[in-house]
Amino acid sequence: MSDKLVIGLPSKGRLQENANAFFARAGLKVRQDGGRGYTGRLDGIANVEIAFLSASEIAGQLEQGLIHLGVTGEDLIREKLSTPERDVELLLPLGFGHADVVVAVPQSWIDVATMADLDDVALAFHTKRERRLRVATKYFNLTRRFFAEHGLTDYRIVESLGATEGAPAAGTAEVIVDITSTGATLTANNLKVLDDGTILKSQANLVGSLGAEWSKTALAAVGEILDRVSAQARASKVVEVRFASEGNDAPLLDEIKARFGVTLPFGNGAATPVCIAHCPEPRLYDLVAFLYAKGRDTVTAARADYVFEAKNPLRERLMMRLKKKD
Repeated sequence: MSDKLVIGLPSKGRLQENANAFFARAGLKVRQDGGRGYTGRLDGIANVEIAFLSASEIAGQLEQGLIHLGVTGEDLIREKLSTPERDVELLLPLGFGHADVVVAVPQSWIDVATMADLDDVALAFHTKRERRLRVATKYFNLTRRFFAEHGLTDYRIVESLGATEGAPAAGTAEVIVDITSTGATLTANNLKVLDDGTILKSQANLVGSLGAEWSKTALAAVGEILDRVSAQARASKVVEVRFASEGNDAPLLDEIKARFGVTLPFGNGAATPVCIAHCPEPRLYDLVAFLYAKGRDTVTAARADYVFEAKNPLRERLMMRLKKKD
């Protein structure tokens, strides 16, 4: 691996679009070499290489330390990696690529609503039919761990090579473990999710590899990326409010901090003609009305693109995990 920071991004589809948009919000445009190549770069940051891969490949290369950062689903991290807690750090859930990994059974099984019920069915199935209950899935490891947690052992996994939800109707399995976003496909195939059958609520994550070779160049690049990402995330949650200072504003500022959850990025404003506060957006008008009542006749509010702070929990968490790995 070169000294550069290597980031694995999805190579196609909605995941790629959303990953690119995530970096764009932080002021980092993803550029694909040759327009549609499998390598690229981030405009605005030097010493960064992008590898466009499938979501499954990203999980595998994070485990092997072939890339430093990746955007992939938590379901793939939990399924593909034998020891995810040791090999990677899930830095940030990204708010897209939502899918639940679930246990689903035929709707006609009206008396089966929980994993305990399924355990009873599996035992009866083995006793009466002299074969184990079949579970169709692509998620071997998640299924085994979840079933073991519920004490269910009388089953066998059938590898799903196509549309898993069709396995019960095709007669190749009685139960499935699969991902679902809305449940519509399961319903269309006359399946239902068990009440306690949600194995994992997954979404795309920004993931750091703990096994990659982190050069000083790579560490500097990831530090800048995580600073930008955190600054944009902070800015998206607040509105910057400005109003005239009257000299001794400390009591007023203490009150609005307590009542409206504002932060004061530049202190109490005692030496400046303007007070600046960052207000959570849902409390904005409450704060404005309060300031009117306190005689501050003009209040401006605007969005900041970024709110940078020297203390960055994202960056600090990754650095701490890398030190422990050493």
